[in-house]
Amino acid sequence: MINEVALMESQALRQSFTERTEALDRVKVLSLLPNGLHVTTAMVAAYFEVAETVINNLLSRHREELESNGLRVIRGNELQKFKKLTLSSYPESYPQPRSSMALWLRRTVLNVAMLLRDSDVARRVRTYLLDLEHTFRAQPTVVDAPGHDSDVESLDARITRLSEESFTRLLGSTVVPMLSALIETSGEQQRELVSLRENVQQIERRLVRHDVQLRRLQRAQERRPLVGVMAAMDAMNWREFEQHIAGLLRRDDCTDVEVHGGSGDRGADITAYTADGRRLVVQCKNFAPYRSVWSGEMQKFVGTKTLHRADVAVYVAT
Repeated sequence: MINEVALMESQALRQSFTERTEALDRVKVLSLLPNGLHVTTAMVAAYFEVAETVINNLLSRHREELESNGLRVIRGNELQKFKKLTLSSYPESYPQPRSSMALWLRRTVLNVAMLLRDSDVARRVRTYLLDLEHTFRAQPTVVDAPGHDSDVESLDARITRLSEESFTRLLGSTVVPMLSALIETSGEQQRELVSLRENVQQIERRLVRHDVQLRRLQRAQERRPLVGVMAAMDAMNWREFEQHIAGLLRRDDCTDVEVHGGSGDRGADITAYTADGRRLVVQCKNFAPYRSVWSGEMQKFVGTKTLHRADVAVYVAT
């Protein structure tokens, strides 16, 4: 599974996410200049709640990558024209650069979110991207066996689902960038194109949300027929669930099994020793049947093993 460290270290991986700009507004509203297309360096810094120097330093380190994702620095006559046509209608105060101004597109800002380490907003954007990717990847591919069509997804249903996925990717990877390019070169039709692009992005966001919700409902429906052990665990409260897991550890010859669940356990709901003497720490999550495990939760769990000086760390979720 793709994790946050891999995303921050791999430019190729970041590039695969650059059209998922809906992640920005899902975490925090990104204010745009009146042209509906650009933001300034100061606005980028305000969005990520960091000093403007932090963004400038990041720009100097990753300039080539940011420019490939739409960053532009304007000067001279182009700057004067931009100030006259765009900044003059900006209702708030705006910077008055002496010689140049950096203009950032939404996908450039998203690029910053995948690079910026010391920003809680940037971390939340990365978590959203990783959760979305995990949701897409977690679905198994169903292959029909000859003569077997009663319990698998129908051909028509698969075609419909694949068509929706392809259409969503087409909007994000082709239509939106094409409209952005037209906006940058257009004159009189710029406002109409901006409005059209916003409508397309809204449709893309709705399709993504619809797909995520549909997949969650499908997973919940898949669990409904389960009876016996899983049904019994779904009926447990968190204390009962921890005791049940402790019982499984004792069944498998673990020794010194202790349940610590509650506030202040620092992620160690249960501690024990395996049959071969290794120290074991367990974190239990008694989620509702429709609740999935998010990548952010797993990232928090990674430090549990070191924190409790354990040889084995286990994350148990319903």
